[in-house]
Amino acid sequence: MADTYKPGQTAPASGQYGIVGPRGGNTGEERTVVRGEPLPPTPQAGQSYILVDPTKNGSGKIKR
Repeated sequence: MADTYKPGQTAPASGQYGIVGPRGGNTGEERTVVRGEPLPPTPQAGQSYILVDPTKNGSGKIKR
């Protein structure tokens, strides 16, 4: 399973983050977040984020 991120966590990479339910089901909603910014609140408690489409320009890559 892909890494999941909680609302308020710092985004490790720029891109589109999909919102997933408590058991990992896709909600069909996405948010655009810039690396280093906190992930926004989710519509419902217990939801989290997964990175579904990282930026292609290289400026927002995951720092390790």
